[in-house]
Amino acid sequence: MSVVSQESHPELVVAKFGGTSVADYASMSRCADIVLANPATRLVVVSASSGVTNLLVELTQANVNDERRLVLLKQIAQIQYAILDELGRPQDVAANIDKILSRMSVLSESLELDRSKAIMDELLSTGEQCSSILFSAVIREKGTASDHFDVRQVLRTDSHFGRAEPHIEAIATLAGDFLKPLLAHYVIVTQGFIGADQDGRTTTLGRGGSDYSAALLAEALNATAVEIWTDVAGIYTTDPRLAPNARPIAEISFNEAAEMATFGAKVLHPATILPAVRQKIQVFVGSSKAPEMGGTWIRHQVEDTPVFRAVALRRDQTLLNLHSLQMLHAQGFLAETFATLARHKISVDLITTSEVNVSLTLDKTGSDSSGQGLLSESLLQELSQHCRVRVEDNLALIAIIGNRIASTAGICSRVFQVLERHNVRMICQGASPHNLCVLVSESEAPQVVNALHQNLFES
Repeated sequence: MSVVSQESHPELVVAKFGGTSVADYASMSRCADIVLANPATRLVVVSASSGVTNLLVELTQANVNDERRLVLLKQIAQIQYAILDELGRPQDVAANIDKILSRMSVLSESLELDRSKAIMDELLSTGEQCSSILFSAVIREKGTASDHFDVRQVLRTDSHFGRAEPHIEAIATLAGDFLKPLLAHYVIVTQGFIGADQDGRTTTLGRGGSDYSAALLAEALNATAVEIWTDVAGIYTTDPRLAPNARPIAEISFNEAAEMATFGAKVLHPATILPAVRQKIQVFVGSSKAPEMGGTWIRHQVEDTPVFRAVALRRDQTLLNLHSLQMLHAQGFLAETFATLARHKISVDLITTSEVNVSLTLDKTGSDSSGQGLLSESLLQELSQHCRVRVEDNLALIAIIGNRIASTAGICSRVFQVLERHNVRMICQGASPHNLCVLVSESEAPQVVNALHQNLFES
């Protein structure tokens, strides 16, 4: 039985399945059983099958020659055809898959002459298009009416290819007109991660954007719950691979979950929480491989609000140090700096300042769908015009997540006991009652996380 069906039978549940959950026929069949166990689940959002997006990203790279391109296309096709074979190759499904694979080949060839991000986005979208067609066929095979739906008809975005921003009001209108009427008759399977601008050109929401897609559609359709089905049974107090005694969390608040998502909890895309917060839509995170294990509910309000909830880790961080004597007793330096970053679509995480220095952390995992990084040469040159710039890589951000952290005595003492043997590049605390953040060397991060977990959760 679906975990959500044990609640109060919400009128509409949106279920999202990640790449490992739709990796092959057996995985899709298992996920289809989860969907069909709850009659309220009428909309399913899927990622590309595991490995496909990485292959597509490689296809977009400039150094891919014809021989490698054909190998990549063959590998992608094999993943789709393996699922088709298990389905018995229904003629209409096979024709749709062949059409997308053919388009995939044409787009990859087009990149040799035109390396536009618009073409890259359309190419990257083909993985989700295939998995939605195949997953819908698996549901039909189990005797339930189902169809795939092109999310580009309703998920309207701007034209910032690679990391498009959604148009919330337009999505609500279009979903009401074109998607909602279908839910009464079919279990609809659609794509995560992709959308379209007002001219109908394919856009993507950035790597990991399928969770965001599910939440945006849930918001547009006034759903009661969003299920995020992944390969772990909910959210843990930290990554069990780093701390063997990490334990699952039964329920957390939106504020705590937003902090965890922002600071590295990989079961959630950081932006997923935003539409849920706006409409107070509860979110469930569970394992598609073991739905009977339950998972984590994320709700607007929860009964238990401990000081320490979790320790989150986000790797691959960059520290940007800006030094300028112009800052000394002057005005406008920070405004100019942030205006420059905004023009380059750079989002700053943490910031510390002194009289003549500003240090900013940037999340390199926030690069666009093609995997291109954040710190372009043009950005660094522009910043260098009014300050000295130093970039430090190979850093990791560790966040202690909880409640009343800024107002509870003794928090820093316990944390600093753990950190006394490690070189800490930055500490941020006080801006939020829900977190205390430290920046350390990436090589030291696993042992710092484990030590913090032992001190805060196991002692």
